[in-house]
Amino acid sequence: MNILISGGTGFIGTEIRNNFLKKGDFLTIITRSPEKYASETAKNQAFIDWDSDLSAVMEEADVVINLVGESIFGKPWTEQIKKRLYSSRVDNTRKLVEAVEKSENRPELFISASGISYYGDRGDDILDESEPPGDRFLPQLCVDWEKAAQPVKGLGVRLVIFRNGIVLEKGGGAFQYLYPLFKLGLGGPVGDGSQYFPWVHMMDVCRVVEFVIENEEVEGIMNLVSPNPVTMKELTDTLGEVMHRPSFFRAPEFAVRFILGEAADPLLDSLRAQPKALQQAGFEFRFKSLKEALSDIV
Repeated sequence: MNILISGGTGFIGTEIRNNFLKKGDFLTIITRSPEKYASETAKNQAFIDWDSDLSAVMEEADVVINLVGESIFGKPWTEQIKKRLYSSRVDNTRKLVEAVEKSENRPELFISASGISYYGDRGDDILDESEPPGDRFLPQLCVDWEKAAQPVKGLGVRLVIFRNGIVLEKGGGAFQYLYPLFKLGLGGPVGDGSQYFPWVHMMDVCRVVEFVIENEEVEGIMNLVSPNPVTMKELTDTLGEVMHRPSFFRAPEFAVRFILGEAADPLLDSLRAQPKALQQAGFEFRFKSLKEALSDIV
């Protein structure tokens, strides 16, 4: 296949890209700085920037995988940062949809990312895809991000939107901040630990992408999370057990809020999400147990 990937050099995109390169598919990766990847040795990929003629690239694409978006972790959300988070997701998704509209030979499938933060802080509520969005910055960002992708359905393109959970893998996401603390013996829950943590293993993220490509009847919005969400305390206790480190150094909510402000939401919000649509479509998760998932990546 010819696959066009935006965000293909990011945390999730790199894993997905490497997975398809091994399978022998040809990839075109949109990135802000294609020159950074001039030394890449794989022959079945090309890097382009956002100023390229995207509609011409769409003519050759069988599948579009839209993972674009600046990381939400690690920095307070100033108004400038919020604009960047919004533009990197919503504006760039619109560019891709416009390119689909301008092309004559349109892709068969458009996969677009969103976030499980769509639902906002919901306590112990069990969340499937039918639940309404929250009303703070991150949920509303997800709403607009999903709306930006929706027009491809009217162009005859199959659309799948993943509301991604917090992806567990070395080197990125929330795990890159938790792991060093536990390594030093300073790990523990963020906040009071009762909030649900919607995790998913990176391998299952890659497997889900392959699943929707191979199953042409699958479409719509899907929570991409493990079927077994855990509380933050369960997460940190399990990580401590796997790493043979203590897990009692709690980071109080007021301190995390003081440092990160709204950017603490992804760690403090409670999201007891379920992958109902994916399971109804027949997808089987490889990693259902948190302990098994953490043991695989630590």
